[in-house]
Amino acid sequence: MAETIEGIDPAVAPSGPGCVECEAAQGWWVHLRRCAQCGHVGCCDSSPQQHASKHFAATGHPFVQSYEPGEEWFWNFRTEEMYGEGPELAPPQHHPEDQTAPGPRDRVPRDWQQLIH
Repeated sequence: MAETIEGIDPAVAPSGPGCVECEAAQGWWVHLRRCAQCGHVGCCDSSPQQHASKHFAATGHPFVQSYEPGEEWFWNFRTEEMYGEGPELAPPQHHPEDQTAPGPRDRVPRDWQQLIH
């Protein structure tokens, strides 16, 4: 991916350490994705609520980056393509390292594996 890409704003910080909608509802997630255009942090498609995909459907913002420690890949919702690298986004690059996946730890149900997609 080139350094200047429509739909990616490297200057925008992430919205927070967890999925915006799951946090508001005291829910949980499997993994987190960060919108590369506006910084919205949403949960992945394995998560029960799939808020990152819902954010794309509502806004049309095409790119997310993994918000997991050690992962830098991007996903393009429009083309359904993964990119191993792209422009560096504003920090932080991932959720806090002590935050579990799935998480947050205290809200993940015991039967979480039966609840994922």
